[in-house]
Amino acid sequence: MEINILHATMSYSKEDGYVGKVEFEVSGHKEPYEIVLHSKKRQDWSYGLFFLKQPGDEEQIEEVEDWLEDSDEAYLMLIDAAMAALPEENKGGSGGERDGASLS
Repeated sequence: MEINILHATMSYSKEDGYVGKVEFEVSGHKEPYEIVLHSKKRQDWSYGLFFLKQPGDEEQIEEVEDWLEDSDEAYLMLIDAAMAALPEENKGGSGGERDGASLS
C-alpha cells in the first residue's frame, strides 16, 4: 500500500498533550483520509481514522485501518509527519504545520 501525505499539523499543551492530524491519500483509493493522533507524553499514541472530505468506501477505510494496525512503519511514518510539523521551539507551545511525504 502506498500513501502520500498531503498535510500534517501538531499542537501541544500541558492539558491535552500532543494532538496531531495528518491528511493523506492511498494509491488506488477514491477518497483521501485524515488520521487524528493523541499522546500525553509522545510514548503511547491513540488515533482515529476518518475520510477527509466525504464518506467513501467502507471496505477501503477498513483496509487502511488493518494496514496501520499491522504496519508499524506506516503508523510511525504518520506520527513522525505530525511531530515534524511541531517546530522545535514550540515543543511546549502552540503547534505547526507540514506538507508532503510518501511511503510505499
